[in-house]
Amino acid sequence: MMLRAAALRRLRSVLVRTARPMARCIIVVMDSVGIGALPDAQAYGDALQVNTVGNTAQHLGGLALPNFAALGLGALTRIQGVADQPSLPSRIARMGEASAGKDTITGHWEMAGIVTNVAFPTFPHGFPPDVIAAFTDICGGKAPLGNCAASGTEILAELGELHMQTGRPILYTSADSVFQVAAHEQVVPVETLYTWCNAARAWLDGPYRVNRVIARPFLGKPGAFVRTANRHDFAVEPPDNMLDQLAAQHIPVHGVGKISDIFSGRGLTSSTRVADNDEGVAATLHLLDTVGHGCIFTNLNDFDSKYGHRRDVRGYGMALERLDTQLPSLLQRLRTDDVLIITADHGCDPTAPGSDHTREYVPFLACGAVEAAQLGDVWGFELVAATVTATLLPT
Repeated sequence: MMLRAAALRRLRSVLVRTARPMARCIIVVMDSVGIGALPDAQAYGDALQVNTVGNTAQHLGGLALPNFAALGLGALTRIQGVADQPSLPSRIARMGEASAGKDTITGHWEMAGIVTNVAFPTFPHGFPPDVIAAFTDICGGKAPLGNCAASGTEILAELGELHMQTGRPILYTSADSVFQVAAHEQVVPVETLYTWCNAARAWLDGPYRVNRVIARPFLGKPGAFVRTANRHDFAVEPPDNMLDQLAAQHIPVHGVGKISDIFSGRGLTSSTRVADNDEGVAATLHLLDTVGHGCIFTNLNDFDSKYGHRRDVRGYGMALERLDTQLPSLLQRLRTDDVLIITADHGCDPTAPGSDHTREYVPFLACGAVEAAQLGDVWGFELVAATVTATLLPT
């Protein structure tokens, strides 16, 4: 993993000439909203036909996204029902991921200037016995159930009742580098689950250094289990990145959603937890109404967790259309020196087989105090970091 400082300096030089003292930079990450397969998609187990937005639109007979169309989303990939040229001044690109991976951590880290050259380890066949033994000790002798790659909702349906009867945590993973622990909040208190996951995070190192340990609390009864908003991600500590650079210059950074988890709280002035996309948008609008300077970094996770992984095409399309109706409220709050960036961290094509992320290009849609341009394909999500630092950091 490395911060490509020289590349960032070159990118900054073509974006803006000088930072503006009272500028704000707003990054909205539409978690998993990919726009077409990367050339190496097959190496990650994905077909070259994956396209989260394009395939969703085609499957539904079109999407109504007039505000995304105005910003240029339709110019980056064919989306049925969406115009293919922007009508507002915007700077757009189709960004290809330089990092090895297709997950939340590598995608967000790369936006902040960190390229992950060596992929984090994955355990598609479950974790080895020494990991299970260590985690059993962490949980007070309660050996975990599961220990397999699984959909989060499906494994609750399969093992949730046994968990309630025994108190044993449910452990599962996916094609991503994750160690996920589910527990019913009335069986294992949330703080206890957090303690177990935090201890697992400290133990999982070396060949077992997954990029996230995820606490997955749930409620309900057999046949009607529901995951709660108390999810917490315990991520590996990131290298030096854009957020550290902003903090060093006393530029405030406000995280919304799981941004704090992704960056282990590094460089953040404040963090707002949210339950869904609507709360994420509302929190972002509130910050725009109250914050005079700095960076607002928002993750909208519903696309991924509620619709992509569950292969809910209709739900995915409705979530895109819902966000489209909220874009004018964001745009109306931009001041003269502000820059709004709308992007994504990877794909999760709901029309693809399985339940995993998909290795895709992601959109870069920037408006406000940037020159309008169609940049074509750009290798690396670092264009986000370059734009933010060019806007906010002194030259």
